[in-house]
Amino acid sequence: MNTPVRRIALAVMAMVLLLMANLTYVQVVKASDYRNDDRNQRVLFAEYSRKRGQISADGQVLANSVESNDALRYQRRYPDGPTYATVTGYYSVIYGATGIEDAADEALNGSDDRLFVRRLSDLITGRDPSGGNVELTINPAMQKEAYQALTNRGFAGSVVALRPETGEILAMVSTPSFDPNPLSSHGAEEQTAARTRFIAAEPEVVTNRAISQIYPPGSTFKLVDTAAALQNGLTPDTQLTAAANITLTGTNTTLENFAGTRCGTAPTVSLRDALARSCNAAFAELAATLGEAKLREQAEAFGIGSVDLSVPMRVVPSTLGEIEDTAALQQSGIGQRDVALTPLQNAMIVAAIANGGQLMAPYLIEQIQNPELDPVDVTKPDRIGQAVSSEVARTLTELMIGSENRTSGGGKITGVQIASKTGTAEHGTDPKNTPPHNWYVAFAPVEDPKIAVAVLVENGGDRSLEATGGSRAAPIGRAVIAAGLRGAS
Repeated sequence: MNTPVRRIALAVMAMVLLLMANLTYVQVVKASDYRNDDRNQRVLFAEYSRKRGQISADGQVLANSVESNDALRYQRRYPDGPTYATVTGYYSVIYGATGIEDAADEALNGSDDRLFVRRLSDLITGRDPSGGNVELTINPAMQKEAYQALTNRGFAGSVVALRPETGEILAMVSTPSFDPNPLSSHGAEEQTAARTRFIAAEPEVVTNRAISQIYPPGSTFKLVDTAAALQNGLTPDTQLTAAANITLTGTNTTLENFAGTRCGTAPTVSLRDALARSCNAAFAELAATLGEAKLREQAEAFGIGSVDLSVPMRVVPSTLGEIEDTAALQQSGIGQRDVALTPLQNAMIVAAIANGGQLMAPYLIEQIQNPELDPVDVTKPDRIGQAVSSEVARTLTELMIGSENRTSGGGKITGVQIASKTGTAEHGTDPKNTPPHNWYVAFAPVEDPKIAVAVLVENGGDRSLEATGGSRAAPIGRAVIAAGLRGAS
């Protein structure tokens, strides 16, 4: 072979090799990227050509797919959208998926390994492929009550209710909410306009406050202090200062009780009465007595600081923050400074107390079903650990009954004993002149706990600086508990 021919042959071989390498790169290395690229219309058409599975709770359909009259065969629908938007999220051509629509996407679109038999059957029979269904743990009556209780009052906030024994999430609401239906439309203009409208009205309207926002817990954190005290040998009769205020160690800063009142008439007050009266000075003293290590250990036992919690949506970690000295510890002991919890985390604390000290992993998905509604996977309760001993849990319950019996606000349930704690949490750059966040955490019935609840009302609702957990959050929590107990009776 002469030299020119050999050179041409080598050049052709090199080009063939380059072509094969490029083909391999495109079809193997970059296949996933191209398949998931938002500009890939073939993937989009394929997704919307399959009937996406439904999301339901206690037999009530929360999200389903209906046939459309445009190029995309199916369109997502949310029959009671705003009430359940916190849970379902949305499924949008432009903005993707959130909530359960995102977390359970493989089950809903049918690609989940647990639905392999169904996919194989569809392939053999030529039947139109369809996704699996997701049945949630949500109690519709409680979800509706929580949503209406917040929205009817015009409150921004959140409600989370758990079944203490299992960790099932019975209600999860964040307000103001939004209607996911416009976001699931097939029209780009309608989706964009809806998203713009939601964010213009309230920038955090599409944020799930229950699991994606952290707030100072205020006096509800005193349950953690009390648990740490009881776990380390103190008793309900342990005496603490009854002074109206206390000077933070090493500073000239004064920390006061609510309204600047004393915690009783004697020089000291028992831990039992200090919790019932929610005395800041007493708990600042208690935190300093316990020390950071014991307080942090107890907080972690309740799940505070966990970075891998999901329900299955990821939960933002709650935190104690940095505690650099005793003064910071005293402030942290009353749920202020850098302490910040999600509403879900606060519900987990009272649920653990209600459950004899056992902390259960919270979860939203009860079961995955095939298109015929037959279960292919059922969630089993998962015990995280023992937050406190059963004896300490019983004592905490007794002390929380004392707190509930001193808590004002409407909605008390005749014949049902609730154990609770309220919180009024300062926040912002000018906390003394900023309406406080209001909390109510509780469980009931005390003798056989079925429901644990955490209620957060941002910025005092409509009571400005005078708002308290008892006046704003407690009536909502009691109403949610009542709705759940009605369904259980």
